[in-house]
Amino acid sequence: TGRKRNSLTPRSSLFPCPGCQRDIDLGERGINGLFRNFTLETIVERYRQAARAAIAIMCDFCKPPPQESTKSCMDCSASYCNECFKIHHPWGTVKAQHEYVGPTTNFRPKILMCPEHEMERVNMYCEICRRPVCHLCKLGGCHANHRVTTMSTAYKTLKEKLSKDIEYLISKESQVKAHITQLDLLLKETECNSERAKEEASQSFEKLSHVLEEKKSAALRAIEASKNLRLEKLQTQAEEYQGLLENNGLVGYAQEVLKETDPSCFVQTAKQLHVRVQKATESLKSFRPAAETTFEDFVLDIAKQEEVLGDLSFHSSGLEIPEINEEQSRMYNKALISWDCPGKTDSADIYVLEYHKLNREEESVTWQEIEVCSKSKVISDLDDDSSYAFRVRGYKGSICSPWSREVILRTPPAPVFSFLFDDKCGYNSEHLLLNPRRTSVESRAGFPLLLGSERMQVGCYTTLDYIIGDTGIAKGKHFWAFHVEAYSYLVKVGVVSSNRIQKLFHNTHDVTSPRNEQDSGHDSGSEDAFFDSSQPFTLVTLGMKKFFIPTTPTAPKDPASRILPLPSCLGICLDCDKGKVGFYDAGCMKCLYECEVDCSGIMYPAFALMGGAAVHLEEAVTAKYGEYHDDI
Repeated sequence: TGRKRNSLTPRSSLFPCPGCQRDIDLGERGINGLFRNFTLETIVERYRQAARAAIAIMCDFCKPPPQESTKSCMDCSASYCNECFKIHHPWGTVKAQHEYVGPTTNFRPKILMCPEHEMERVNMYCEICRRPVCHLCKLGGCHANHRVTTMSTAYKTLKEKLSKDIEYLISKESQVKAHITQLDLLLKETECNSERAKEEASQSFEKLSHVLEEKKSAALRAIEASKNLRLEKLQTQAEEYQGLLENNGLVGYAQEVLKETDPSCFVQTAKQLHVRVQKATESLKSFRPAAETTFEDFVLDIAKQEEVLGDLSFHSSGLEIPEINEEQSRMYNKALISWDCPGKTDSADIYVLEYHKLNREEESVTWQEIEVCSKSKVISDLDDDSSYAFRVRGYKGSICSPWSREVILRTPPAPVFSFLFDDKCGYNSEHLLLNPRRTSVESRAGFPLLLGSERMQVGCYTTLDYIIGDTGIAKGKHFWAFHVEAYSYLVKVGVVSSNRIQKLFHNTHDVTSPRNEQDSGHDSGSEDAFFDSSQPFTLVTLGMKKFFIPTTPTAPKDPASRILPLPSCLGICLDCDKGKVGFYDAGCMKCLYECEVDCSGIMYPAFALMGGAAVHLEEAVTAKYGEYHDDI
């Protein structure tokens, strides 16, 4: 049985070839698309004949009782004794030319047919693909431009090579035996060394156990001594209070003294007795146990020791501690964690990446562990709007490095929304340039702006070119990210409703319009105010490496406090259910600005560029991203 390659091609399967150990795709034709292995069939048949030696194959044409067969005809697919073979294959007839072999039950014709052209025999050998082909494969098939040779030439060449290789191996038999002897010694040495390592490890753990036993005994002795002292104090106090009861102890003695009638004797005894009664009275008014019953001072704090013991392993000073590369690691639809080793020597064979979600409510931390053979790993199924801690260590055999420094990354506030730039709806190909994948857009002013500049006498509007995403959002909460080039002069980003897209693309200001001429009768200051207050979508302004927080009643009045450094990666989170849109620093998932938005229609990502500017959509993290990154 083969293993399924992927879910997109459920009918194709892979399995390792027993000859070359390479994965073979059966494809749609299954085993019919494979060559027969006649060599293996011959070997199997040879063993079958040896196994059938005790069980004779009987003649198919003898009258009962049948005789033991001596031949099998491959053309007739039958077995014969000597007499029956002469009868059915008379000399001088066509049947006399039939191919016969020793007694067998395998009558499959020994003819190698082409898997691609089932009715054609293979008669050539492709030197490029190293496989037999038929003449149709060479004429118009996939081997048309390949170099081929005749089957006899290939047979001779390959047989010579195989014979030479076998002769070489036979000639090196003494060397092979020497290597076997050496490997036997290595096996014994490995056994001895492993037993010695086990003994040393056992001794190390016995030392630790001895230390723990001593600490345990000392702790138990301290607890026992404290217990005895407290019991003694409490017992003494209980006896004192027992004496305060009537007819017992102090009270009983005082009652007997009060019966004394001789004044001199009474005074002599009562003075000291009165002092004792006063002390007992004061003790009764302010009762306080002579000792504490809790043993909180004797609770052991073993958190650090547990952590140290948890990291107990075969450490090596030569194995470098890996460091997580925060610049190459990123969080988007999935987490991509990359790490490097400071030195080049003693690099690890395998790495263990651990991560856990930061949760203040949980007292204990449970790390999730992943074994990685490369220096990067893509992790999926992380919770949105959550922080995760990551750490990594290297292993080389049984030796491991210490853990790397923990790195904390935060997931996006909502599921990632995928889209491309729309090259049809309102797209201005004269001013905007899209890459073939439609993941990047660049503004280019071009000749229309230069020609329009002839009419410029004073400051006026320049062109603001808009472009939207090709996919809309009707409900739910979604997040997307993008990069704005540092040289960009002016870029606006946000969202636009479907019922206002037409107004969006017909509200642009063109330098060639007479509305922008010096004597057009329009007040430029009032028009700026109108334009800022009537934007057909919600957006923020970026440019000159700055992020500008829009002017709102709640925004700071100081203009300088509304200007932030432009993050290397920006994100937008749209919550259609709550009618809010937020603008984020996608590197740390920190919200820079949030406002309300009307989500009555289908919402689309919107971008506007002016002058030299470029926007690149963030690439989604895929399982192959880490492998590609490692190759680079």
